[in-house]
Amino acid sequence: MTVNPNSDAIIKANLPGRSPDKSGKVRDLFDLGDKLLLVASDRISAFDFILGSPIPGKGKILNQISLFWFDFVKDIIPNHIITNKVSEYPAPFNQYPEILDQRSVLVKKTKVIPIECVVRGYLSGSGWKDYQKTDSICGIKLPAGLKESSKLPEPIFTPTTKAEAGHDLSITFDEVVKAVGQKTADTIKEKTIAIYKKCADYALTKGIIIADTKFEFGSTSDGNIILIDEVLTPDSSRFWPLDQYKEGQGQPSYDKQFVRDYLEAIQWPKEPPAPNLPDDIIDKTYNKYFEAYRKLTGKNSL
Repeated sequence: MTVNPNSDAIIKANLPGRSPDKSGKVRDLFDLGDKLLLVASDRISAFDFILGSPIPGKGKILNQISLFWFDFVKDIIPNHIITNKVSEYPAPFNQYPEILDQRSVLVKKTKVIPIECVVRGYLSGSGWKDYQKTDSICGIKLPAGLKESSKLPEPIFTPTTKAEAGHDLSITFDEVVKAVGQKTADTIKEKTIAIYKKCADYALTKGIIIADTKFEFGSTSDGNIILIDEVLTPDSSRFWPLDQYKEGQGQPSYDKQFVRDYLEAIQWPKEPPAPNLPDDIIDKTYNKYFEAYRKLTGKNSL
């Protein structure tokens, strides 16, 4: 069992005299004018609800995995990172390393392109459900006879809307063009697939299948498109252990499946209040996230 190095969970990144300007399911955001400070908390969500128990240290793992991938694909596309060293943050944020170290990053502010850039290399999740009904995903016709978890002939771009609330909705590439224009649509599709191919090939050498993932892009003040948000974490991707892969069924994964399984087992009705998690589910979930970090980065500690 991996020993969690940080038993003090960060549920919300409240700093003395300053609360986040915006909070998502996992990350807190501080608006610094032309920059943003992003802080990965230890909150965990399932079925679109933030649960009552955090996973201590999870935010650090997510942030460090993202930083690894941002660096890995910088030859394909620039990204929004300025620095992840707390000592280089503007005051007063540089005064709180005990809260911000390893789980935060200072980034360029961009105009977010309102498309979730989903890429699939394998048939799973909502893509598998769509394929069973129509033999296609997001208007892309696929070969007949594919099974659950089948590897696709080539990775496919299956974008969704970027909803402020509720579920993202699948859209076709033509709808992306209408929303953001041909040039931007072509760029984000090309970069999405290029990033996925490079990272998926690398992950296979580390014993991990990246079945699918999603990216976000933003445009800078001078009109350049860069990679933003998070990259290839267990929260934004399906990571499967290569040595357990079997076509024709669901796969074990490096994510919060232990949490989902527990919530189904206790028959939580998926409405407030969200339940707390028992210690063994918290430990198993942390260990699974850490295992993905260790395998991908080759590091045995954060």
